[in-house]
Formats: sequence, structure tokens, C-alpha cells
Amino acid sequence: MFDDFIDFLKKSPSDPVRMPLLSSHGPILMILGSYLLFIKVVGPKIMEKRKAFDLRGLIKAYNIMQILYNGVLFVFAIHFMLGPGAFNFKCITNLPPNHEYKTWERRLSYAYFFNKLLDLMETVFFVLRKRDRQISFLHVFHHMYVPYFSFIYFYYYGYGGHGFFMCFFNVVVHTMMYTYYYQSSLNRNSKKDLWWKKYITIAQLVQFGILLTHSIYSLRQPDCPSVRFSATCTGFISVVFIILFSNFYYHAYIRPKKNDQKMP
Repeated sequence: MFDDFIDFLKKSPSDPVRMPLLSSHGPILMILGSYLLFIKVVGPKIMEKRKAFDLRGLIKAYNIMQILYNGVLFVFAIHFMLGPGAFNFKCITNLPPNHEYKTWERRLSYAYFFNKLLDLMETVFFVLRKRDRQISFLHVFHHMYVPYFSFIYFYYYGYGGHGFFMCFFNVVVHTMMYTYYYQSSLNRNSKKDLWWKKYITIAQLVQFGILLTHSIYSLRQPDCPSVRFSATCTGFISVVFIILFSNFYYHAYIRPKKNDQKMP
């Protein structure tokens, strides 16, 4: 697997069309480096002696934007995969460069990538509101891994194909997640979480279970070598996220109930 990864990184970009921020590693690494520096060093230092900012209006607008963005992307993704893209789910390959719907594939893929950069604002809001408890390892790892791996895939493997199918499930979960964020922001006075909050984590676990299953299935297809790298990486990271989200679910929802039952 490691040798395959090194060979993959030595490849030239498979698609001559380079969308903004996808022309080289520099821009995405600069964005993620600045993000990490701000949320871990600069932001906390700035906010150390300041009151938390009241960003309720901005956050509501951000959540609505994310709901609409992910919702529209979901509709277009379904239409593309079942329509013009004509995905063969046994072996999902990229459309050839001269395909009449190749521009569709590029733009939908880029729309997903750009949204992963917009997701970084969520952590910035946490810092400015002094919600440091919400900036967990899982949160930061997820927000950094997804945009960079998306870049790696689109840069070396091309837009669309197996990677786009993987992204689709993330769009579904994020539509759910930002709907929850918006709904919970409407009732700030209540200290109780909405009853369906835990189902977002369950949906994330189901998402990675589906990705792992499909990746294993794709790798078992002897006549589908084109998805080997994507399926291997997706399968591996799905296992990592299943462990991390399962740990989060246990500590957030199962362990507190056990502690409550032990109390007299």
C-alpha cells in the first residue's frame, strides 16, 4: 500500500483543467496551516482577555447557507450520478476528458471541495465565542483531513468518479448537521439538546460503514483497478473515523446514562 501511495504522489495531474486552489499543494497547505495556527495559538491568545463575541446572527446565516449549499449539491449529485454520469456502482470511474458532461463532473467535485473550506469557519466561530471545549481532536482532525484528501484525490486522480461517490454521503450528513445547528440556535435559552442530536453521530457512523463496505466491495472487483487507490484510502480512513466517532458516541451518550443509573 505504501509503495502504491508513493507512486501515486509521483503522478502528474490527470486532468489538465485546474480549478482555483487546486493547481498545487501550496494553497491548500497554506489554508490548513493558517487554520491550525489560528485555532490553536493566535485565536486563543487574542481571546484570552476578551469577552466572547456574540455571533448569533452570523452563525444563523452561516447555518442557513450550509443547509442550502449541501441540499442543492445533494440534488445535483443524485441527478448526475443516476443521469448524465451514468455511474456503474460496481466500478465507478471518472468521465473521460472529452465527455459532454465532464464540465458538470468538474464543477460538482469542486463545489464539494470548496464547501470543505467553508466548513473551517465553524471552528473559527468556536474560538471567537470561547467554546474551546467543542474544539476536540476529532473535530480538528476531521476538518483538516477531508479538504486535504479531497485535494489529493482531485489533483492526482481527477474530478468525479469513485471519490465523488464517497463525497456524496458526507453531503447528506452535513445537511443534517447544519439543520440541527440552525434549529438549536433558535432556542438558545434551553439547556437541553434537541432529541435527535445523537442521530447525527449515528448517521456519521452509518456513512463510514457504507463507505467501508463499498470500498471493500470495489477492491474485490478484479476488473476495476482504477479505483484501487481511492477505495484503499477511503476504507482505511473509514475504520479510523468509525473508531473515533464510536468513542465520541460512547462518552457523549452511553457513559452518562450509566453514571446516572449508578447514582442513588
